[in-house]
Amino acid sequence: MDYKKIKASHEAITRDLSDFDKETGNIYETVVNLAKRANQISSALRQELVNKISEFASQSAAADGIDEIYENREQIEIARYYEQLPKPTLIATQELLDGSLCFRRPVKEDSLEQIL
Repeated sequence: MDYKKIKASHEAITRDLSDFDKETGNIYETVVNLAKRANQISSALRQELVNKISEFASQSAAADGIDEIYENREQIEIARYYEQLPKPTLIATQELLDGSLCFRRPVKEDSLEQIL
């Protein structure tokens, strides 16, 4: 999923709690799911940023032969771009409100025994 195309707000907005517990019926379960999704988004964005920055580091080290790592304009612009993206928690919240966030409950052993 392309996180850059999500129209999430850059600011925290006061929201109605009843919008959050519609699917789960439990606000705490929703918060846990949002936190897990925000961690996934954060990890993906971090990995993408590291990959882009490492491309510049390997090119500059090969070209210069110097052990110093220096920042160039492309690195600074990439870092600014990622800093301007909404926070992962706001992206996850927007996904939940849009209905694009899906999650499933693990089956408990007690309920499995009742089924059998």
